[in-house]
Amino acid sequence: MDPKDRKNQSHAYETLGYGVLRKRYGIKCINVFERPFEKLDLGEGVKLNFNTDILKSDFIVDLPVLKTHAQTTVSLGIKNLKGMIDISSRKMCHNADPAKNLHFWVSRLADRMPPIFTLIDGIYTNEQGSSFDGRIHRSNILVASADILAADFVGTSVLGYKPSDVPHLVHAAQKRGRPLDMTDIEVVGESIEDVVTPLEYTFPYNEEGSLPMPLDKMGIKGVTYRKYDLTLCTYCSGITGVFLGAIARCWEGKPFEDVEILTGKAMNPTPGMKKTVLLGKCMYRLNKDNPDIQEMIAVKGCPPKSKQIIDAFHQAGIEIEPAMIENMDILPGFLMKRYKGKPEFDESFFQIT
Repeated sequence: MDPKDRKNQSHAYETLGYGVLRKRYGIKCINVFERPFEKLDLGEGVKLNFNTDILKSDFIVDLPVLKTHAQTTVSLGIKNLKGMIDISSRKMCHNADPAKNLHFWVSRLADRMPPIFTLIDGIYTNEQGSSFDGRIHRSNILVASADILAADFVGTSVLGYKPSDVPHLVHAAQKRGRPLDMTDIEVVGESIEDVVTPLEYTFPYNEEGSLPMPLDKMGIKGVTYRKYDLTLCTYCSGITGVFLGAIARCWEGKPFEDVEILTGKAMNPTPGMKKTVLLGKCMYRLNKDNPDIQEMIAVKGCPPKSKQIIDAFHQAGIEIEPAMIENMDILPGFLMKRYKGKPEFDESFFQIT
């Protein structure tokens, strides 16, 4: 949750066994946030800061997971390159421009890269990724190509979608003059039809888009937590699941006090709501002077701090448990029990020895 944290990456490298690769093959692990960035002009107003190491490479091996994504439908070879831009650039991708939106910016990520070999890792596929509240499936699929768009088209098809269903792939294909029907792609090895594994990408909400279906089915009333949009960036989206879980946990059957919680960079308050929580700096800047807000409860952090969040929800009359917010970094561990005892998820499969 701390964008300035530099310890977790190194810990992950060692725990997963990357140190073995370093000793065995001389592989060097790089934390891009400890390295310089270079601004690239990708045209049509798209300027992003890329890690200089990848830009100066002779050849890139791009290793995305075969996964669906709650905002971009899929996250494969092109989307995986978002990990090579700095924090400010990532936030710019989640802008409020309805035309040059997240899909448009993501579609440009591979445009100025050195030669790339894309190997999509579908040994385990991720449904509703890429956060911890998605679901993992053992699929035993690899998709590989020296053509990153072809790899993404095939990976998308394996996940049960057409390339035309994925806006950033539509943008990328149009820019390259490529057909969306995959008629220019030769697939060898397994046939797509034999390995298709349809996975959901979005989290279902009620018809009004005011609450996720699980909370709606619980009968929760008096609170609106609108469905996320494309402007919700990584740090606020990563904590949304925790907030919703905290709301569900403190629900005791009595309606809340007409509370609306707004996220991202584009949402506007609904007239008539008694309390409006502006979650994050972007939402505060957009609506701090909005006359439709009766009682404004602002959480201005980027990302919001634990105490700010707890105080805001309590002020809104939603008595979430402080421990759930204070210890949100360990929440993913509690969801791991869904894989416990299943042989295909043995921990040894996730470590290099």
